[in-house]
Amino acid sequence: MKYLRHPDVVLSVVILALTALAVIAPALLAPYDPYQSVGALRLAPPSWEHLFGTDHLARDVFSRVIYGARLSLSAAGLAVVAGVTAGAIIGLITGYLRGPVDAVVMRFVDVVIAIPGILLALIVVASLGFGPVAIGLGVGLGTSGTFARVMRAQVIRVRSEEYIEAARTLGVRGPTILVRHVLPNAARPIIAMAALELALAILAVSALSFLGFGAQPPAPEWGSLVSAGRDFVAVAPWLSILPGMVILLVVLSVNRVSRFIGGER
Repeated sequence: MKYLRHPDVVLSVVILALTALAVIAPALLAPYDPYQSVGALRLAPPSWEHLFGTDHLARDVFSRVIYGARLSLSAAGLAVVAGVTAGAIIGLITGYLRGPVDAVVMRFVDVVIAIPGILLALIVVASLGFGPVAIGLGVGLGTSGTFARVMRAQVIRVRSEEYIEAARTLGVRGPTILVRHVLPNAARPIIAMAALELALAILAVSALSFLGFGAQPPAPEWGSLVSAGRDFVAVAPWLSILPGMVILLVVLSVNRVSRFIGGER
């Protein structure tokens, strides 16, 4: 019932539920084939028949946005998973071992944090090639340093607790202490942070796709759909505006729900 007192949260949950459905079963929401033209209606304006209009090849833009959710959100999800995994492992090991290992590795992490994330993503894409997987790994690398910093701070806090000292006294080995005791108690802030990072990852993935580093045509991807509409912005502005509004709504919804779950009202 507490959710009903926050209409913005309810609306955000509905938007995310529809987005999830678009990822899992896009055919249930898309009225047309995203790769096939719907006739001679090129650059048709939005209507009840074509909610987002049609593009220069007479394809239904709404259907392409629906099918594009899978590629865009899969890349964003991969970015978060890659960033959390790499950052958590680095922070867990360095925070527990401390000493020279901590000093050397964290200086490297500082360098990663200092470099703009979009630049790191471009370096990875240039190395691995274009596509959602390369974009996801690139964006994840850009966020891994921040996750490593947060995890390291939590591990340093947890390793000084009395139950950790008790485990060492009882002869429990270091790897077991890390997995059974330190990790579960240090991971909570990382999980909350990952939910917030998903919104930023969606923006980063869309930006790289907009620049042409994502899935190549005719595959629909949110950023590339916005980019494709630039050539027709004078006669058909909806080609860029409406997919861009979808990105904005999904990002705002992820941000609002994650903050609500985190305790912010």
